[in-house]
Order: sequence, then C-alpha cells, then structure tokens
Amino acid sequence: MAANRRPTLADVAREVGVSAKTVSRVLNEDGPVSEQTRAQVLAAVARLGFQPNLMARNIRVGGPDTTIGLVIPDLGNPFFGAVARGIEDTVRGRGLTLLMGSSADDPDRERALTAKFLARRVSILIVVPAVGADHSPLKPHRAAGLPVVFLDRPGVGLSTDSIVSSNRSGAHDGVAHLVAHGHRRIGFVGDLPVKLYTRRERLAGYRAALQEADIPYDRSLLADAHDQQGAEAATSQLLRLADPPTALFAGNNIMGFGIVAELARSKRKDVAVVAFDDVSLAEALEPALTVVAQDPEEIGRRAASTALARLDGDRSRARTITVPTRLIVRGSGEQPPRKP
Repeated sequence: MAANRRPTLADVAREVGVSAKTVSRVLNEDGPVSEQTRAQVLAAVARLGFQPNLMARNIRVGGPDTTIGLVIPDLGNPFFGAVARGIEDTVRGRGLTLLMGSSADDPDRERALTAKFLARRVSILIVVPAVGADHSPLKPHRAAGLPVVFLDRPGVGLSTDSIVSSNRSGAHDGVAHLVAHGHRRIGFVGDLPVKLYTRRERLAGYRAALQEADIPYDRSLLADAHDQQGAEAATSQLLRLADPPTALFAGNNIMGFGIVAELARSKRKDVAVVAFDDVSLAEALEPALTVVAQDPEEIGRRAASTALARLDGDRSRARTITVPTRLIVRGSGEQPPRKP
C-alpha cells in the first residue's frame, strides 16, 4: 500500500486474509463472525489506521454519523460521571450521542475499546489515557481528520489536544493552606510509586508547598493507597507513627473517602484534612471537608468544544488546556495542630 494512500476495506481484508464482506460484517456488527476473526479485523483496523468512508455510509444509512466515543478508567468514579455530563451537555445541540466505556486503567482494555469505537465510526474520540498506554496507533486516524482529545491526562505517542486540571498548583494551594494553619507534619495519601500524571503532579505540588515553607520532605509521611480500603489502612498506618502527622492531604476523592472513614472509625477529630477533588456530602461531615475542587463538568465541556471545533475544520496546532482548581474552605483543613 502506498504511503500516501488511505487504507481501504480491501486492505484490511487482505491484511487479515478474509473477504471484504467479512470485514464489513465486523465493522457493522451485522452477521455471524467468529470472535477470533472479529479480534483480528479490529486489530488490523487499528494497525492500518483504516477509517470507513463516512460519506458512502451516510448515503446508505440516511444520515450523518452521530456518536462520540469516550474512554474513561472507572465508571464508578463520580468525577468521570461529571465529565461525561459536561461532554453530553455540550454536544447534544449538535445531535451527537455519547458512547462510554471503561478501560479499568488497563492499556490493553483501552486499546480494545478504542478499536471498537473506531469500528463503529465515531465522529469524535475522547480518551482518559491508561497508565502505560501507547497512543501512536491513533496517528493515522487523527491525520485522516478524526478529532482525538485526551482528557484529565496527556497521552503518549500522539500529539493532540489535551484537557487537564491545574493539578500541581491545586495541590500546592491545599498543602500551603494546612501550613498556614500551623501544620508541619503533613501526610500524603495516594498512589505510590507515582506513575499516573495527575498523581505525579499533585505530589509535586505537595513537595513544592513544603519546600516553600522550609519543611523537610519526609518519605515516612507518604502512604501508598489505590482504593478507599487502602486509604483507610494507609491513614491508620500514618497515625501509628512515633511522630504522626497532624494533617493529611488526600491525593484524590477516593483517598478522601478513605481518610474520612478511618478518622470517623477511630474517633479522631484532631487531624486536619484537605482532599484533592470534592466529595459528595462533604458539607455534611463533622467537620465539613475542605477540598481542592476540580471542575469536571468544565473539563468535559472544554474537551467537547475543542473536539467540535476540530470537527468543524480547525487545523491549528495541538494544545493543552488547563482548567483551574479552587480551594473550598469548610472546616477540616482549618483545625490547628494538636498540642503535644
């Protein structure tokens, strides 16, 4: 196949060693095809960068393609639910429908889900990149005009638009807030080692706030956690130290849930807490939870509006758009350090 020629249905068929009709059945989900053949066809579609002729398809089915593919790491995380709401609200006026699937933060699942969305001929692809994922196979699709937007984290191997929060400065502001209320022993609860972009940026913000206040960086105050139960255990571990923290910074909303649950279970009301990400019922807690709030709906809106601009012909250079965070003071982060 010539380097400057777009791949065709026949190219995919030849790559797999099946008929063009079989490839069509897989892409249209129309007719019996073995799971092995289906997987081979979808892999060849991704490998070759095949993009169906949307104009020809529109003539056949009587209308334009009307779907957006959204790949997120966790369907149960309320943050991504709010992101999806922002996207949906923005594209509804264009008659577009949102299709959503979870990668479980697994690069193989992300790749398979992305291939399925491409096979369904989505008009726009929005991806929250999984740790370790390679997005270079999407280059031919982007070059062919498909808007691809990374959300929450930059991707790897593909230069395209990214929409992120101000993770580093937000974490800095949260920790600096604890410092301003007299705390010098401030624990960090989150994913370690820090491979994920958002966690890496937030830990960098945590360290920057300590350095700014001439507080030594103490690795014993870092606790590894990946879910709520892990955050509960990590909190308990930190509070059992010979010189325990007087304040805790949560790396995300799930960590915040875990910290609050453990403090309630152990009846500890003398530990200050600031969480990155707002949590449901934060104002109903005692004390109410101080947070560094992201704006997930705005992140979704910006991702959708950027993708729509690309769909409408914007060919400017790829850009990263940063959505600001804000510190919401409610009470838990304003408690002074307990007396020795």
